[in-house]
Amino acid sequence: MTSMHKTVLLNEAIEGLNLSKNAVVIDSTFGGGGHTAEICKRYPGVKIIALDQDKSAFKKVKDKFKNLNCNITFVNDNFRNIDKVLERESLIFSSVHPSLSHLENIKDSLSGGIDGIIFDLGLSSDQLENSGRGFSFLKNEPLLMTMKENPRPEDVTASDVVNTWSEKNLADIIYGYGEERFSRRIARGIVEARKKKKIETTFDLVKIIEDAVPVVYKRGRLPKKLHCATRTFQAIRIAVNDELTTLAIGLEKGFNVLKAGGRMSVISFHSLEDRIVKKFFKEKEKQGEASLINKKVILANNEEIKQNPRSRSAKLRILEKTTAVAGQVK
Repeated sequence: MTSMHKTVLLNEAIEGLNLSKNAVVIDSTFGGGGHTAEICKRYPGVKIIALDQDKSAFKKVKDKFKNLNCNITFVNDNFRNIDKVLERESLIFSSVHPSLSHLENIKDSLSGGIDGIIFDLGLSSDQLENSGRGFSFLKNEPLLMTMKENPRPEDVTASDVVNTWSEKNLADIIYGYGEERFSRRIARGIVEARKKKKIETTFDLVKIIEDAVPVVYKRGRLPKKLHCATRTFQAIRIAVNDELTTLAIGLEKGFNVLKAGGRMSVISFHSLEDRIVKKFFKEKEKQGEASLINKKVILANNEEIKQNPRSRSAKLRILEKTTAVAGQVK
């Protein structure tokens, strides 16, 4: 199956990195490979480390890179492990690992750090439409909602959340991560429903949500004409994948491996993510370690929104590191 994902804010995110042809770049959320492919086209010979915790992402787009002139390393991992990935790929500079001194070409290309990092947060269209893991409330699928293609038995799934978590915990995450006004009613509905039978599919959960909320809300009239299950599904997905904590860790580790003058482009899709990114960027600027490339958030233009409605909620922020030495997070 090939990728159907349309990359959002493609030009703005790449142009904001201010790359050169010898750059070393981390695409921390590879997805459909749109950013990586475009960087290869614009900067032949660039070194790219492409991360995605969904192994199937690489399989879907491998043909896209057959005729492109760039050195890509695909890594099946979460971006919260950027530092460990760099170690494994022998891309930590010799000051940290003197034993790598024989890798002159890698050392020279790094010049003390990574040139650019892209974070394109949230779900890809492929995960929504084709993963079979229950991300979409429009498809009847098993309740997994994990970014991993093959979750391990010990990994938390959406089924675990809705069938075992307490009513209070459910209400807290649905309100806190989904900003859902009817979180308590929905949590109560989940707990009552699972007393009768296990909640197994996305449609099981959608039915519970529809029965729990007011009729006018169920019809999608308030707020912003969203489906009444949108915020609850978002909240459970964030909880399952620990997305907000992962984002905070990934931003810090990503910033630490940037070289002086290196840049970070971050595309977020909901207010919780953007709040974390904005706070992180402001703190780095306040500490004198970085400067904001765009003082105001960059949004998709009308033409892109027309071609790709998903882009209407995208927000891009770009940061440049100003400190002299990149380091390693332990």
